[in-house]
Amino acid sequence: MTIERNYRKTRTGLVLSDAADKTITIKIERIVRHPLYGRVIKRKTKLMAHDETNDARTGDFVEVMETRPLSKSKRWRLTKVLERAK
Repeated sequence: MTIERNYRKTRTGLVLSDAADKTITIKIERIVRHPLYGRVIKRKTKLMAHDETNDARTGDFVEVMETRPLSKSKRWRLTKVLERAK
């Protein structure tokens, strides 16, 4: 009998900071409608992600995946760099 895992969430975002060792801070933007007025609004979320190889740089567009808690604030890890900063 094999136990199947659920799919993990993935998000794409822009790297704001790579100053910490093996950690990046990324900004995720999503577009939502205002519940009452219907206007389209941009919502931003900042999160910390684990970057084992220190590969990502500030300004890169990256994909992160949900993972077990790695520290007080890190619950995501870098899966790939989609686009390098110009």
